[in-house]
Amino acid sequence: MNQHKHKRGFSLGLLLVLLILIGIALWAYSKLNSPMFEKNPPVVNLVKSQYWNSNKAMKVTISDDTGLSHIQAFLTDGTNSIKIADESFKSLQKSYTLNVEYPKIGLPNAKDLLKLTIKATDNSKWNFLSGNSTQKESIITIDNQKPDVFSLITSYGITKGGVALAIFKADDKNLKELYIETNFGKKFYPTKFYKDGYYAVLVAWPLVEKRFSAKVIAIDKAGNKTRSRLSFFLKNKKYRTSYLKAKERFINGKISDLAEDRPELTQNLSPTEKLDFINRTYRDENDKLIKDITTKIDSNLISNFDIKPFYPLRNGKVVGSFGDHRYYYYKDKNNTISEAYHLGLDLASIKMDDIRITNPGVCVYANYNGIYGNNLIVYHGLGLYTLYGHTSTIMVKRGDLIEAGEVGARTGATGLALGDHLHISMLVQGVFVRPAEWMDSKWIQTNITDVINGAKKMIDK
Repeated sequence: MNQHKHKRGFSLGLLLVLLILIGIALWAYSKLNSPMFEKNPPVVNLVKSQYWNSNKAMKVTISDDTGLSHIQAFLTDGTNSIKIADESFKSLQKSYTLNVEYPKIGLPNAKDLLKLTIKATDNSKWNFLSGNSTQKESIITIDNQKPDVFSLITSYGITKGGVALAIFKADDKNLKELYIETNFGKKFYPTKFYKDGYYAVLVAWPLVEKRFSAKVIAIDKAGNKTRSRLSFFLKNKKYRTSYLKAKERFINGKISDLAEDRPELTQNLSPTEKLDFINRTYRDENDKLIKDITTKIDSNLISNFDIKPFYPLRNGKVVGSFGDHRYYYYKDKNNTISEAYHLGLDLASIKMDDIRITNPGVCVYANYNGIYGNNLIVYHGLGLYTLYGHTSTIMVKRGDLIEAGEVGARTGATGLALGDHLHISMLVQGVFVRPAEWMDSKWIQTNITDVINGAKKMIDK
């Protein structure tokens, strides 16, 4: 009897121990899988190598899901090591920005190359309550010198709607960015010119901008920045304003046909609303495509830019001017329904006349493009493009190298054209500019050829 009681007591005790062990295991499991025991180490936003202007603090972001416990940072020059940060956090700190400053003492032998080491530990109870740790290192090149920039020579002046050439020197062994900054937000990027460290750039003054100013901006890998103003004599120019009557034949013909390109947006519009859509919204889409294509420049070094005056039609007569601010009205001038700028020159000759590409280039676009119809775009270097619109036939394809004098297309009436003619546009890095300048041999000589030759003489001295 006592033996049975003893066995039953033993079994109950064993069961109780098992239940306690299971409870402890479940408790431990729940704790180990709780955020308190997370295993993810802190994230230190530090790259493996970088350049640093040590006159300014370097900002390094450190973060952790459970919060940071401790941060340490060291700078080493190969011989000496100095602690530049030692931070402990009592309150929850999930993100911290460490300001790394160059120490005034501790690195007596100043060197251009340093190693930055950052160690961060979080509040997790993992690793026997010691938390998760991360250590990251970065090799730092000290660079406190601004890029050296100076203007060598420029075109004397620039006309509203026109172009000017600038040639300058920019020198920095760690150069990262180089561009021309304008007052209207457009950046023009230069091409390497003649010899190492020299650059050439065509800049353009858009006809819709009242003012023009430009600066060379040079930024190195350490963030040192130099600004150098380019000086031009500014020539204001007034462009025509035209009021064009939108006739029923035009609205129900060309406008209606072009509206079929975008039926999802035009099917519920009235005839005059369709005209406004085509003349503004659709035109903006077509122009954006053109600007995206013509913004690019090549990276090849140039020594010359032998451009001859552009004469795409042998006996072309001007029937539409560049910069014309056109207002369309319906029935009377008080009922204006749309407006747009004419960003090219219209030339008319015989039907399906040969369009000759005066200067060599590469075809970058040969396809349909809305109001421009069958559209050919050719790149001539230094950021300069020619555009040929309303063509009936395009004779080349994208990627073709085009020789001077080669027939690239034939005139037509595709797109927003009422009769057979050529619409020619000139663009500089995506900005429409005056074709008249590039059709004038004297302008090219004075503003392009003489500037290039003058720059080469200065460089060779």
